[in-house]
Parts: sequence; C-alpha cells; structure tokens
Amino acid sequence: MMASFNRRDARKRRHLRLRQRVVGTPERPRLNVYRSLNHIHAQIIDDSIGHTLVSASSVEPELRAKLGSTGNKEAAKEVGLVLAQRAKEKGIERVVFDRGGNIYHGRIAALADGAREGGLEF
Repeated sequence: MMASFNRRDARKRRHLRLRQRVVGTPERPRLNVYRSLNHIHAQIIDDSIGHTLVSASSVEPELRAKLGSTGNKEAAKEVGLVLAQRAKEKGIERVVFDRGGNIYHGRIAALADGAREGGLEF
C-alpha cells in the first residue's frame, strides 16, 4: 500500500533539495520567501555569515495600512517592491532567488516580479 501524501513534507523536501544548490554570498545574497495562508515574508540573507541583511513582510503596519488584504498577489508584489527599495538603500543589486520549496506561481511569482520591478537582478 502507498504512503499518504503530505504537502508540507513535500515542500520541505523540495526546499532542502533547492538549498543544496542555492547559496547566498556577500556579492550575491539569497532572497528567501516564506508564504503562509494570510501573509508573505521575504528576507535577503548572506549565508556566509548567517545574517539577514534586509527583510519585508505583509505583517508590517505601514504595508498593512496600504493593503486591503495581506494574502493575495497584490500584497506579495508590494512586499517585493518594498524589499527591493530597502535592498537598494543597502547597496544590494543582485540576488539569488530561493522560493522556499514553493512552486513559482501566484504569490511567489508576484513577489519576484515586484522585486525585479524595484530593481533587483536575479
């Protein structure tokens, strides 16, 4: 008999597989995305020292005031734009994209498009 399929475990396996290849360096840090049902979070991380350089989230009060809903593609795009703006202020222009084991579709793609529109290269 086949084992049951667990979406959370499958995403974690995909993320571990992806993290074997995707590593953030000081020249090109990693843009990590976490998606929950109601919010989306993004961080730019330098894996060589293990520090978060820049972060943005739909939980932040200034973004929540601007957005009607925090769990849709418009919110994800706005988070990407804010993240790109903060990264530019810190002098970060090129990143490597870590989708967190999620499929590159919907809110993940919208965040990536917002970050590209804001000036990040990946």
